[in-house]
Amino acid sequence: MAAILTLLMVAVYFGFILLVAYQRALLGGLVSDGLSLGIVLGALVIVSAWVLTLIYVQWANRVYDPALAALRAMPGAESAARNAQGGAQ
Repeated sequence: MAAILTLLMVAVYFGFILLVAYQRALLGGLVSDGLSLGIVLGALVIVSAWVLTLIYVQWANRVYDPALAALRAMPGAESAARNAQGGAQ
């Protein structure tokens, strides 16, 4: 899920950057008096980052965190974590 959301955000961001680089006239077009399409799309890039973050947080709370808690509850999980960190000191 995280990889899909990351790829989606990369596509949104680089899509906007490519528009800025190659379609300046399009982005300079006015949506309404004093508001260009570039400003609207730039704001949508920011909003999409918030929305994708919200989706990830909800997924992590629903799927990832319970799975991690189940792993931690397994017998021997504490000693395995200690060994992975270089042993008890």
